[in-house]
Amino acid sequence: MTARHSRWERTGAEQHNSAYEEARAALLLGQMVYDRRTELGLTQGELAERAGMTQPQLSRLESGGATPTVPLLARLAAALDAELDITFKPHRDAAA
Repeated sequence: MTARHSRWERTGAEQHNSAYEEARAALLLGQMVYDRRTELGLTQGELAERAGMTQPQLSRLESGGATPTVPLLARLAAALDAELDITFKPHRDAAA
């Protein structure tokens, strides 16, 4: 027989949701960097050099496998000739 406790289940679900949201954000960010880089016709190596990072670091970021710092995001924005815009938005269900 396995012991179950409702608090354990909630904690697990909360951790799962948090991890999912972090992974989703990393993938979306990576896709935005990839889209802008290809729009400009830059290789990963060219963008990495402009942003002061290595090509493997950029590859990991574009694939959603890295969480960049705000200073790195600022360097990437400058290298991509873009404006960095970080916002906080209320959750959809919080607006009700």
